[in-house]
Amino acid sequence: MKGILEGLRKGFGKKLVALHAWNGWIVVILALTGLLLVGGFWRGLLGEGRVWLKWLHIAVGIASILPVLYYLLLAGKHWKQLRQKPWQRFNVIMVLALLLGWFGSGVLLWQFKAVGPRVSNAALTVHDLLTWIGLPYIIYHSLTRTKWLKEPARRSIQPEVRSAAAGKEAETGAKQPQGPTSPQPVYTRRAFIRGAIGVGLAVTVGPTFLKWLGSSLGSIGGTSTVDRLLEENANRLVPNPVPLPASAQVVGGGAQGHFRVYTVTDIPSFSNENWSFTIDGLVNNKFKWGWEDFLKLERTVQVSDFHCVTGWSVYKNTWEGIPLRVLLKKAGVKPGAQTVKFYSGDGVYTDTLTLEQADLEDVMVAVMHDGKPIPSDLGGPVRLIVPKMYAYKSVKWLTRIELIEGEHVGYWEQRGYSNDAWVGLS
Repeated sequence: MKGILEGLRKGFGKKLVALHAWNGWIVVILALTGLLLVGGFWRGLLGEGRVWLKWLHIAVGIASILPVLYYLLLAGKHWKQLRQKPWQRFNVIMVLALLLGWFGSGVLLWQFKAVGPRVSNAALTVHDLLTWIGLPYIIYHSLTRTKWLKEPARRSIQPEVRSAAAGKEAETGAKQPQGPTSPQPVYTRRAFIRGAIGVGLAVTVGPTFLKWLGSSLGSIGGTSTVDRLLEENANRLVPNPVPLPASAQVVGGGAQGHFRVYTVTDIPSFSNENWSFTIDGLVNNKFKWGWEDFLKLERTVQVSDFHCVTGWSVYKNTWEGIPLRVLLKKAGVKPGAQTVKFYSGDGVYTDTLTLEQADLEDVMVAVMHDGKPIPSDLGGPVRLIVPKMYAYKSVKWLTRIELIEGEHVGYWEQRGYSNDAWVGLS
C-alpha cells in the first residue's frame, strides 16, 4: 500500500495543479447546467433538451467525487506543506466541504423517488445553500489567486533572483547584504482590488441570497410567499370566492414550505371577460361556465401535500375546490372515454390522467389555497391538484377538461418525463 501511495505522489506539485484545474471545470459545468435547469425562461426554451441537460448535470456531479478521492490520497503530504499557512488550510477544508456537500445532496436529489419527498426537500435546501455560499467563494478565490493579485511572498514559485540569492547564501554560509527596505503601505493595491472584488460579489449576490433565504424560512417581515404573490396577482376576476368555514380557518394549519414558480410560458392573466371553464369531449353533458357561475358550484376542503419533481415540497396545504370525480359524474362519462385531458389557459401546457386516477378522492379542481384565492403565479384562478403525483400533473391555469379515447402525451412527458408520476413514499 505504501508503494502505491508513493507512486501516486510522484510529481506531487503537477498533480495538485491538474486536480485544481479539473475541479474548476467541474464546478463551472455544474454551475452553468444548474442555473439553466432552475431558470424559468430556460425551462420552456430548452424543451426536451432540458432532460438531457439534467442528465449531464447528474453525470458530472457523480464524476466530481473522483478528483476529491484522488486528492485525499495526496492530502497528507499537502497538509504538511501548509503547516505555516492557515488560510490555505482553511481554503482546502472549505473546498472539500463544498464538493462533498454538493455530491451528497445531489445524490439524494437524483434518487428522490427512493428517498421520498421529505429527504429530497431537505437535500434541495442544502444543495441551494451550498451553491449560494460556494459559487461566490470559488469565484472570489479564483480571481484573487491570479498571479497579478497574489502577494509575492505567498506565491508557490518565487522569482529566480531570490532563489539564486538563497543558493549563494547557502554555499557561503554568510547572509547576503540587504538593500534598504521601503516602508510597506498599510493597504496595498492588491489588497484593495481583492476587497473590491469581495464587495462587488456581496452587492451582486447578496440581495438575491437574502430573498432566497427569506423564502426558505417561510417569511420576510412576516409576509408569506403566497401573500406576496397575492399582492402581485395578475388576475382580475370578481368577485373573490368566499371561503368555506374549514378553509377560512385553514384546517391544515397553514402551508409549510414555499412554492417555486416554474412555467413554460409567460404567466397568463385572466378577467371575467376572458376566463371560462369547459368540460367536453366524450361526455353526456357538456358545460361551459363563466367565473360567477363557476363559483356557484359546490366546493369541499381538503388538506394535502404538494411535491415537485425537482425536489421541493409544500406540506399541509388547505385546498378548497371541486373534486374532479364530482365534475366528471356531473358531465356523465361516455363508455368510449379512456383518458381525461387537461388544458392550461396558457394555450400550451396539457397533461392527462386515466379514468381510474381521475376517480381518486383527493384529485381536486382547486379555487382557493389556505382560505385565499390562488394567485396567478401559482396557477390561479383555478388549477388541478393531484396530491399523490408530482406537480407536473397538477395543471396550472386550468380552463378545460376533455374526455378522449386512447392516450395523450402531456407537455413534459413529450420531453422525457415519466407518465408514472406517483410520489415515492418510502
